[in-house]
Amino acid sequence: MSFEVILASGSPRRRQLLQEAGVTFTVHVADVDETLEPEELAQPEEACRKLADRKAKAVVDQVLCCSEHPDRFVVLGSDTMVVCDGQIFGKPESNAHARGMLSQLAGRSHEVMTSVSLWDVSAPAEKDPQFEVHSFVDVSMVTFKALNSQDIDEYLAVGESSDKAGAYAIQGQGARLVAGVQGSMDTVIGLPVERLMREFGSLLLGK
Repeated sequence: MSFEVILASGSPRRRQLLQEAGVTFTVHVADVDETLEPEELAQPEEACRKLADRKAKAVVDQVLCCSEHPDRFVVLGSDTMVVCDGQIFGKPESNAHARGMLSQLAGRSHEVMTSVSLWDVSAPAEKDPQFEVHSFVDVSMVTFKALNSQDIDEYLAVGESSDKAGAYAIQGQGARLVAGVQGSMDTVIGLPVERLMREFGSLLLGK
């Protein structure tokens, strides 16, 4: 029986974390509508979980449409959100938007939540596929240093804000904005790999 692990994310940070955990995988990314309804935005943790589910399910559906797919495969979807005072900070739409986010986060603590959606799919030829879905959300607390306008402008000039939730990358130059982290650093980077491997390592390693 063929077996494959598929990461439903184009994030190089998630790829690196999964590789460092010893998992062999391929990458398959599907276009997903990440729009959230107002009632979903009001519940950030549940919204984060739903987006990971959407990303994973879209890849599962695409793989099953292929005439030659593995008899069994695992799809790993993930989503990361920055949340401050109940407000979700997504990826900034402009430099001005990023500046506003960083100004709001400066000198304060905020949550970074990363969801995992793991789909274990058994799909042998000529049989209906069977699914087992596992999910969780891991949360870390990040505290920013007090930042003035020059601090923020100097960080924005680095150019790593545009595709990052909350407009900063803690694994990059964004580390200089941070006073401390409570919880898993991997969760802040984008994949809570320690918890993932503790709970589902045997599945991801094909054991």
